[in-house]
Amino acid sequence: MARVRLATRGSRLALWQAEWVAGQLARQGAEVELVVVETQGDRERRPFAQMEGQGFFTKAVQEAVLEGRADLAVHSYKDLPSARPAGLEIAAVPPREDPRELLLARLEAVDQTAPNLPLRAGARVGSSAARRQAQLAHLRPDLALMELRGNVPTRVDKLRQGEYDAVLLAYAGVRRLGLDLSPFYWQVLPPTLLVPAPAQGALALECREDDRRLKALLEPLDDPSARRAVAAERGLMARLAGGCQLALGALAQETPEGLRLLAWYGGRVYQARGPDPEAVVEVAFKDIRAEHPEVACGLP
Repeated sequence: MARVRLATRGSRLALWQAEWVAGQLARQGAEVELVVVETQGDRERRPFAQMEGQGFFTKAVQEAVLEGRADLAVHSYKDLPSARPAGLEIAAVPPREDPRELLLARLEAVDQTAPNLPLRAGARVGSSAARRQAQLAHLRPDLALMELRGNVPTRVDKLRQGEYDAVLLAYAGVRRLGLDLSPFYWQVLPPTLLVPAPAQGALALECREDDRRLKALLEPLDDPSARRAVAAERGLMARLAGGCQLALGALAQETPEGLRLLAWYGGRVYQARGPDPEAVVEVAFKDIRAEHPEVACGLP
């Protein structure tokens, strides 16, 4: 029987994801042991903009694999920096969960007549993501944007306690955890209104490059369509020299003509089509660079 040590963060969502992967591997006869790792993002409560480096939620998990304390890492793909560490490989990208954004609001903060988002003027909206804050400021400059840290249940609890009037969350995490949203108004936002983070809703299963045994075990978990879409979204992020705190939204979808990429950057939406991830990234990057010449120098 194959034995796999699976490294993961200890948050409720991270453990759900790790246990889902463990279940898939168990069906192939593997014996899986979870190795829970504390990351910089788990320890520090400062806003992301004040934290140094990248990979706040992934670097320590990757180090566990590189150092031989674990064989496999399970990540929320959107948390991975665009720069890849030497010696590791994304061996599988499982089928993707719904990548859209979820607006969750206290009932007294809802105004269905308000433009773009059904929130009353001045509503306090929590988010720690630069991408969400930038898009919210563009859509509704009248809202009060506030920093919000913590895992998904913690964010929902802070909303329930009245610290915020509304929060934005990845719908994928809420669906995976099966959270009760009945006390709140909630709406899944169309990507054309608020563009998700690159790779939102996708998992990345990462192992050592030379681990052929594990790569063969992970092969049935890989979804080529999800891998292509994520490659396009993260390819654009890499071209813009950014990590997970770049104010970039990107969502790629398969069409009969190839990939269609929707992106938000610098206050406007871009759309591109191409036969493969590399081609669609080049089209989108060219359009963005025409509006923002500074990105040609690799500036975020």
